[in-house]
Amino acid sequence: MSKQRSQQYRTRVQDALNSPRLQDALHRFADAYVIAREKAFAGKDFEAMRQAVGEMKDEVRDNHRKYIDQFVANAEKAGATVYFAKTAEDANNYIANLAKGQGCKLAVKSKSMASEETHLNVALEKADVETVETDLGEWIIQLAGQRPSHMVMPAIHMFRDEVAELFSKQTGQQEPDDIAHLVEVARQQLRQAYLDADIGISGANIAVAETGGIALVTNEGNARLATTLPKTHVALVGIEKLVPTLEDAQKVLDVLPRNATGQLLTSYVTWIRGAVPCGDSEKDLHIVLLDNGRSALAESPHCKDALRCVKCGACANVCPIYQTVGGHVFGHIYISAIGIILTAFFHGLDKAAELVRACIGCRACVAVCPSNIDLESIILHLREVIGEEEGIGVGKALVFKRVMRNRKLFHTLLRAGSKLQKPVTRGERSIRHLPLFFSSLTEWRSLPAIADTPLRDQWKKIEQKVEKPRYKVAFFAGCLNDFVYPELGHDLVKVLNKLGCEVTLPLDQSCCGVPALYSGDKETATVLAEQNIDAMLAGDPDFVVTTCPTCTMSLQRDFLDLLKDNPVWAEKATRLSEKTIDIAKLLDEKLETDELLKGKANHDRALKVTYHDSCHLKRGAGVWQEPRNLLASSGREVVEMAHSDRCCGFGGSYSFTSHPDIAKRILTDKLDDIKATGADCVAMDCPGCMLQIRGGLDKQSTTVRTAHTIELLAEAIKD
Repeated sequence: MSKQRSQQYRTRVQDALNSPRLQDALHRFADAYVIAREKAFAGKDFEAMRQAVGEMKDEVRDNHRKYIDQFVANAEKAGATVYFAKTAEDANNYIANLAKGQGCKLAVKSKSMASEETHLNVALEKADVETVETDLGEWIIQLAGQRPSHMVMPAIHMFRDEVAELFSKQTGQQEPDDIAHLVEVARQQLRQAYLDADIGISGANIAVAETGGIALVTNEGNARLATTLPKTHVALVGIEKLVPTLEDAQKVLDVLPRNATGQLLTSYVTWIRGAVPCGDSEKDLHIVLLDNGRSALAESPHCKDALRCVKCGACANVCPIYQTVGGHVFGHIYISAIGIILTAFFHGLDKAAELVRACIGCRACVAVCPSNIDLESIILHLREVIGEEEGIGVGKALVFKRVMRNRKLFHTLLRAGSKLQKPVTRGERSIRHLPLFFSSLTEWRSLPAIADTPLRDQWKKIEQKVEKPRYKVAFFAGCLNDFVYPELGHDLVKVLNKLGCEVTLPLDQSCCGVPALYSGDKETATVLAEQNIDAMLAGDPDFVVTTCPTCTMSLQRDFLDLLKDNPVWAEKATRLSEKTIDIAKLLDEKLETDELLKGKANHDRALKVTYHDSCHLKRGAGVWQEPRNLLASSGREVVEMAHSDRCCGFGGSYSFTSHPDIAKRILTDKLDDIKATGADCVAMDCPGCMLQIRGGLDKQSTTVRTAHTIELLAEAIKD
């Protein structure tokens, strides 16, 4: 079953990749969104705002029964009828039976993702109730027979000529693709439905426990028409939309429009509470509170933070996977990072399995989440669960459990690989073509060769002249620095020695465990964490330094999480975490690098340099300004590229075995941004990004150099 599901998913991926118009539409939107969002939050403390929303949402989640009871009591006191629906079927049956009981033949709906979740329209159709979507985007996709590709902008994937064709079929005449005209056509087609409808159906963005009222945040007037003109209004509301007070509702309103669409405030914020006049009688208001897996999610120790979500859709807006394949591929009902988690709990883990594997782990979603959800960590947990249920594959299981756990065997095989690769390297440091069924790996990028001699085997020959060391620094090299780019280790020693630091390379260190962890093998990642903690703490260094941000994240964060339930190992992991620092941060914050570089730069090596922010360095370790400071101090002219912190598409095994086709497309965007700067060199602080970007530039035969920041600093220092 999983094999068939995977094949169907890959077919959808290929269909999306073969649609350049789709990618163009999503990229245009994403680029405009980033600028609009930045302006919307100008002068605001986003971190404080999202911390406040997250804490408030946690209070509701942890005490949801209390707030549900309070909301129900206040809503009913105001004249509403409240029904608690345990499942999607339960909610649909209640609404369908209500429609039948009132002899309803036509219902108008404003946009509601909860109704998409429950497939309410299908249930109403079976009850002989015609349902008309009145949100412009929802109406478009209803006419197209599709589902939303975005939580906020459901038809973002469609172009106006496609919409004009749909509208022409609806009106029976040729409609031009002028946007203003198409909007007017929608008004004309939908207006009578509001007047004829027996029931109006909506969702809600907020439900206030202290008042029993709900709020709708919209940019179109359709929601007000749908909720006021028909005599009966039904609001389908997920229980996660509850907030304790009106002041708490304002916290959501402060972040939701800014994060969703880059607006300070949407066109309409509609507050609805209880029975209100409707002609000669009162409005019949029914509020259906929907659980459908939310209570189970609240009880999950690993995933419960997902209930903080305010459904802004920003995690899709910045996601490189969404921008490449769209929501119809990277989503089920809910899309992108939050959609992965909600799909697992609302629709079943089977529906989420391929989406979990499609995430590249760039943490862009984490950086913009307005309720402070660590989406990547939750997705990694789901990978672990899927790995336990479905396995991680025979090949990966063999490599992780039998090879990586045995450091000596692992390193012996890498050394053997350096010999076996000779026929394809032909004496060069890169592999431009691989034979037979491996050929696809080098179609769009060259690959680095394994070094003839790894850094660990060269270490004893590296001469260090530091008479009275200021600091003792242990170097965690990581697999790529050790076995592929050992020259970076030499550069690091040169720079740190000049600054009075003695460097050690603990030889018992091994892989940081990220490949296993990101593949769902938590057990192997835990074994490797223990091995590396003992190796790196031996000798009690002042700092443990890395040149790879993924390794930095492992030592600072992942080891803590993996070993938190073991008191002895948790204490060791904490000590290692506190000592671990990225090389750029160490140089910029702890050492007087400016004095070392001032007036000493080799100007014949001065370059116009642009900088690529590695995902885990900027959004994980919080390091991004430091490398730029160092490059400027070294005499280089630093020019910014567009989207400098957008993922390069590497993602470790993601670009080799998981989704190389998606990785290729993401890399193409990155290379275009690099070349547009006119820089001679692109610098970065991640060996994985070096592999990806250098390989892509090499395949395009460009003259742009790729270098690690430590490499450029070492060059700037006169011997």
